[in-house]
Amino acid sequence: MSIHDIISPSDIAAAIRDCQAPDSFNYKKFFQISGMSKKSSSQLKDLFRILDNDQSGYIEEDELKFFLQRFDSGARVLTATETKTLLAAGDHDGDGKIGAEVQMPKVRL
Repeated sequence: MSIHDIISPSDIAAAIRDCQAPDSFNYKKFFQISGMSKKSSSQLKDLFRILDNDQSGYIEEDELKFFLQRFDSGARVLTATETKTLLAAGDHDGDGKIGAEVQMPKVRL
């Protein structure tokens, strides 16, 4: 399974275009534009497994830095501030990583 089985390439491209400049990544807006905020729990779990690069069952800070590149290999790396903001949004127990049981937040702008 690939990300393109869950999210359309055109939606990914639009979301990546929206945050090309350093420090312009907003996870809520990215989830909205990419369509992630409308995905089912099952689809989000599949997406989590794809984003969990080392298949540890967690997405750690070093993996989050390359979050955009998991959607498009030509995308930029997240800045340290963006990475920490994304981690804080998904790390509900304060252990410094996002667990597989945590779903990406469904957001409304």
